Amino acid sequence: MDRFEAMRAFARVVETGSFTRAAHTLQLSRTTVTQLVQQLEAHLRLRLLNRTTRRVSVTADGAAYYPRIARLLAELEEVEGGLGDAAQQPRGRLRIDVPGPFARLLLIPALPVFQARYPDIQLDIGVSDREVDVIADNVDCVIRGGSPADPALVARPLRSLPLGFHASPGYVQRFGIPGHPRALEGPDHHIVGFISSRSGRVRTLPAHRGAERVDIQGAYRLAFDEGQACLAAGLAGLGVIALPDYMAAPHVARGELQPLLQDWQLPPMPMHVMFPPNRHMSHRLRVFIDWVVETMGGGSPGAGCG
Repeated sequence: MDRFEAMRAFARVVETGSFTRAAHTLQLSRTTVTQLVQQLEAHLRLRLLNRTTRRVSVTADGAAYYPRIARLLAELEEVEGGLGDAAQQPRGRLRIDVPGPFARLLLIPALPVFQARYPDIQLDIGVSDREVDVIADNVDCVIRGGSPADPALVARPLRSLPLGFHASPGYVQRFGIPGHPRALEGPDHHIVGFISSRSGRVRTLPAHRGAERVDIQGAYRLAFDEGQACLAAGLAGLGVIALPDYMAAPHVARGELQPLLQDWQLPPMPMHVMFPPNRHMSHRLRVFIDWVVETMGGGSPGAGCG
């Protein structure tokens, strides 16, 4: 048995959730992957995976074994990647997770430059606003807004995103223009709330104008935990939304959204790329993080939708 090949096969089955998908990514037959995992289990005298006709799941022993060999395999790839031409051309797969609007409007349009520079890096991009456990979910890095929540992760700052209040023309026609943020808490207006994935509560909006500061909870009838849904509700006239300017700009240009309370400021939303501290960081992850910071760092393109 080639132990490293067997460990790679097991790790890929865990990551893909399927012997068939694992075989495809490893460019091996499904039978070969199955045999490698069986040989590894026989060598360890442990059952690592539960198999049924419909699904594959990781046993308790497999769950304990996987992160250890994942680190070992990453270190092996890093050693191999530092030799010869590979040191100049990083290769392999990266798993990242990015908020939906940031992915669609900022990251994806910039990716042709990254792919031209690093054609041998494969990106598996999860698009979500959920909290991701980088270690447990086997993700290499995440991009998130707000203050870093996990002190165990390294956080490199990207640009901060300005926010503003917006509503559809239809909403303004029905309810009028609020003259003060406090009006959003009264009976004449309502907001579309954004639910924090960390707290499970609708985020408060801290607005200020000069020395005056107010914290707006808002009278909401709808709240979402995903930025695109929040935007869609605003476009449908369902309430006032607090939106990053980069998300609002195309809709303002088309007359689909109208800026409100423009003399009031919302704190900009800081963005970070976050990853586990590891002195054996792979070459491909290092170049991706450096590229993201180079491309998305500094300048401007909190709370709110996005």
